[in-house]
Amino acid sequence: MKIILLYGGQSAEHEVSILSAFSVLNTIYYNYYQVQLVYITKEGQWLKGPLLTEKPASKEVLSLTVSNGGQPGETYGELIMPCQIKETNAIVFPLLHGPNGEDGTIQGFLETIDVPYVGAGVLTSACGMDKITTKYLLQAAGIPQVPFVPVLKNQWKENPKKIFEQCEGSLLYPMFVKPANMGSSVGISKAENREELQLALEEAYRYDTRAVIEQGIEAREIEVAILGNEDVRTTMAGEIVKDVAFYDYNSKYIDNNITMAIPAQIPDEVQAKAQEYAKLAYTMIGGSGLSRCDFFLTSKNELFLNELNTMPGFTQFSMYPALWEATGLQYGDLIEELIQLGLNRYEQRQKFLVKL
Repeated sequence: MKIILLYGGQSAEHEVSILSAFSVLNTIYYNYYQVQLVYITKEGQWLKGPLLTEKPASKEVLSLTVSNGGQPGETYGELIMPCQIKETNAIVFPLLHGPNGEDGTIQGFLETIDVPYVGAGVLTSACGMDKITTKYLLQAAGIPQVPFVPVLKNQWKENPKKIFEQCEGSLLYPMFVKPANMGSSVGISKAENREELQLALEEAYRYDTRAVIEQGIEAREIEVAILGNEDVRTTMAGEIVKDVAFYDYNSKYIDNNITMAIPAQIPDEVQAKAQEYAKLAYTMIGGSGLSRCDFFLTSKNELFLNELNTMPGFTQFSMYPALWEATGLQYGDLIEELIQLGLNRYEQRQKFLVKL
């Protein structure tokens, strides 16, 4: 069987996608699968790369360029139309993070051309990617969250003073400002005062026309991994151990200043509550395949759900595969389960389609 590994993309998380793709390529069971590389450039071109039958020697194999007699050592790809990725006896693994990949757009395209794929469906991906929508869904489910204020870019431009008053009337400094549709800490800023809040909103609007402002709290960062379609499983909680107040994109992916504690040293009842909330949130957004559920945990053991990530990072530094490995599911077996869950979801969907 062939795995069509779709990576890159037109989001600010392009490089994270490449890191995730390389980690997966080093772990796939090549005795069962061939891997067809399909790279989406930052300009939106789709390049079909080499067919891999063994672990690549280096990450350079993923950096495809259009074949035009360029520099020695470069890997060339064939420029294709997106629909040309469809093949028989194949499943797409969309290792795309952020907008135009994790937000339901690619999932909708794959549904349209009728190919199986790994991960969440269209609605789940769209809801999970959008922080504001996720917060309202979690609110409806009764899952605790920190206070928040959603702010549209046009609202901000029309009346900044009103936005300041709205935020300062319901939240306390420090506040965290995030683009509604972005991940990997891209575009996220901490604001300690009104001037910093203004700068933080301007930064967030570089990536989206909608932003969410959250109450900052002193808390530990606890994460739970989720796997499954109808039969949902969760891992024990892990913790991102911080030596700085806030981890931005560079801390996570460039400097690798991240330490993970697995399992997190938390009371049993907090562990159970985190798993319960993770399952409930996953079910609420119609999850399938995989997700990572992120929480804040205060010194009083108050648990607040921060966000649900429907395509968490798969790099060697990522919490999602590390949590499953600590639970006894090795990286290669995890990828195999995700493939089977994707095939199962596709087969289930076929049963509901109208046959003419």
